[in-house]
Amino acid sequence: MLFMNSDPKDAPAAEATIHPLLPLRDIVVFPGMISQLFVGRERSIAALEEAMAGSKEILLAAQRNAKTNDPVAEDIHSVGTIGDVRQLIRLPDGTVKVLVEGKRRAALGEFVQASPCFLVETRPLSEVVATGVTAEALMRSVQSTFDTYVKLNKKVAPEVLTTAQAIDDPSRLADTILAHLPTVKLSDRQSMLEELDPSVRLERLMELMQAEVEILQVEKKIRTRVKRQMERTQKEYYLNEQMQAIQKELGGERDEFKNEIQELADQIKNKRLSKEAEGKIKKELKKLKQMHPTSAEATVVRNYIDWILELPWFDKSEERYDLEEAERILDEDHYGLRKIKERILEHLAVQALTKELRGPVLCFVGPPGVGKTSLAKSIARATGRKFVRIALGGVRDEAEIRGHRRTYIGAMPGKLIQSLKKAGSNNPVFLLDEIDKMSSDFRGDPASALLEVLDREQNHSFNDHYLDLDYDLSDVMFITTANSLGGIPLPLQDRMEIIELGGYTEFEKLNIANDYLVPKNRKECGLDDVPLTVSESAIRTIIHHYTRESGVRSLDRELASVCRKVARQVVEVGKERPIEVGAKQIPKLLGVPKFRMSRKEERDEVGLVKGLAVTSAGGDILEAEATVVPGKGKVIITGRLEKGMEESGQAAMSYVRSRLALLRLAEDHCQNVDVHVHFPDFVKKDGPSAGVTMATAIVSALMRVPVSRDVAMTGEITLRGRVLPIGGLKEKLLAAHRAGLGTVLIPKENRKDLRDVPRRVLKLLRIVLVDHVDDVLREALVLEDPAALLGPPRTRIEYRDGEPHVIEGAERASEDARRPGAPAPSVAHQPGA
Repeated sequence: MLFMNSDPKDAPAAEATIHPLLPLRDIVVFPGMISQLFVGRERSIAALEEAMAGSKEILLAAQRNAKTNDPVAEDIHSVGTIGDVRQLIRLPDGTVKVLVEGKRRAALGEFVQASPCFLVETRPLSEVVATGVTAEALMRSVQSTFDTYVKLNKKVAPEVLTTAQAIDDPSRLADTILAHLPTVKLSDRQSMLEELDPSVRLERLMELMQAEVEILQVEKKIRTRVKRQMERTQKEYYLNEQMQAIQKELGGERDEFKNEIQELADQIKNKRLSKEAEGKIKKELKKLKQMHPTSAEATVVRNYIDWILELPWFDKSEERYDLEEAERILDEDHYGLRKIKERILEHLAVQALTKELRGPVLCFVGPPGVGKTSLAKSIARATGRKFVRIALGGVRDEAEIRGHRRTYIGAMPGKLIQSLKKAGSNNPVFLLDEIDKMSSDFRGDPASALLEVLDREQNHSFNDHYLDLDYDLSDVMFITTANSLGGIPLPLQDRMEIIELGGYTEFEKLNIANDYLVPKNRKECGLDDVPLTVSESAIRTIIHHYTRESGVRSLDRELASVCRKVARQVVEVGKERPIEVGAKQIPKLLGVPKFRMSRKEERDEVGLVKGLAVTSAGGDILEAEATVVPGKGKVIITGRLEKGMEESGQAAMSYVRSRLALLRLAEDHCQNVDVHVHFPDFVKKDGPSAGVTMATAIVSALMRVPVSRDVAMTGEITLRGRVLPIGGLKEKLLAAHRAGLGTVLIPKENRKDLRDVPRRVLKLLRIVLVDHVDDVLREALVLEDPAALLGPPRTRIEYRDGEPHVIEGAERASEDARRPGAPAPSVAHQPGA
């Protein structure tokens, strides 16, 4: 007789059998249950091998604690299931996949062996046979409850229910159903395995299933309620959408439209507007009230009202008038430019006294890269105003300035009004960038539209076509920039104060590179904590051989390239050693030099004269070559010249022909030869300032007299030999200084422009002021006795070491004495003397 509900070990002793033991984690195998297990522990794999080597029977018992990796006898429950090993597969990762089928319950006895696997004495446990009405009723109740459970829990396959309905053995029924209840705890499963009375197991199974069915029913109610709520929400959303559509058709959105109109009315009440704007916006709002909210005209009116309300009619940013702070900011942002900074400070001083804008609009004119745009930003920072920039390059449509009228679809205000709205201030610094790049076509002339904007007497009532209201621009500080004055119409120039920004000198570029560009590029390339030094010689090499510009943009790019290559070197090698970049390292870092510096010739040449010119990259040496060949008196001038320069060459040749007698040449000398004047370097050349250069080259070629290699010159020539003033003197003298020339001949009337030339450049040059070509020839031609040919030198002014010196000489002869055929003033001037 077995003792029910007692320890299975108290049952009468049966014949003991030794089986290999497979400890299980988190699973209990019941008789009749087929389970797939993954076995990884060495002792468990050895137990499977032992079973496969024998009768294929193995004892399956659950561990008390699933986390125990190396269990002993006390860690394993005393009741398990003897099962057959159906299939065993070894996986590549060393684990074993095994399929086992539980056969019967068994009690664990003594542990016979612990290594390499557990061998345990087992005693089979005989179950109580449950028969009668009670057992039948329990089976029906369990099957019915399981049917309910399967319907509620979709995780159990319907085939399991069919199998359970066909079972007529109480013990097997309890074990089969229990094996398919995934929510039953491991402790409850083990207690059910140890229970030998099927009736008791069925009763406990009923309790477990009833609890699970109640939980599943509550979950189903919750899901149903949530689903019903979602359906109701979706239904309400759908009905609301339908209602809105119906209201739109019936004009039912009037309430929303009324709320919007009320909001606009409140904004108008709280917004400070001009009288004209306030009257206009109230009329538009009244008109909007009478319109249908979905009409196209209502949308146009609403946009118009929004634009008026969003503009800063009287919103101003607080201005600063601290001249010391303004000067500090200008010096911090820009090196040099003393005259420009003084003019800006004067402009700000007048505003500080009058508390309003006075004087004309400032227009910064200069080559690219000299700091025009950044100067405007510095002014905004110094005065505490907002900064607004409009790029006018390529603007052709007048509507870009004045806006479009509201009659057009998609009409908008012009860029001026749009930028003021974006700034949110009525007194910003407004930069009109590249004003010389505007053009005109069939859509109007935007430059003409700017006449009203830039006129202090008119811009207090600027009228944008879209707004159709007078807007006060008198508090806006307008600043314009241009690369040249040629593209700006004269009426527009008349409304601005032109401030010319010349190109930077070599010394200025050197200081800018040391103080601004090198630190900036070191920071951008992450070299702040790297001991990097860029020598002055390296910077000079970059300036001379890798850039040709008036500003410093190319210099900035080349220095950035140097810093990037140093950064790569630091990453690859390390930053322990100091890095010094000298002139010799520049070709290795930047490659072959891009430009060749103009240098003076090694010897004096016949017909080769160095002129001076101003290009977009600053001053440059303009070489003129002249040669004489047999011909019929033609003058050929080549070198990609503009018409003005060709005419200047014709004038130079005409003057030389008028002076043949003075130059001791036969009167028909030029009738038997052709004179060819050529300007090398394929760069467009224009302007009359090369007149004296061509005249000197022609005289040298005709007389076969060399020209001094140390002399450069510039000046416009007249038919009577007068030397007229030229422009760009500062840049030309800087070019002569860079080329290493010692003497420069300039027109006498350009003496006033020497004040703009850096003092250190004047000290290194000998500057001769000339007013006639005879003075030029006397200085330029290499003659043994210049007085014998050109007469004694006249009184002239020279600058040496930066100081003027008056050189006494003979008084100038009258112009009548210089005319062809006039009696020579001395024997030395007569032909053949």
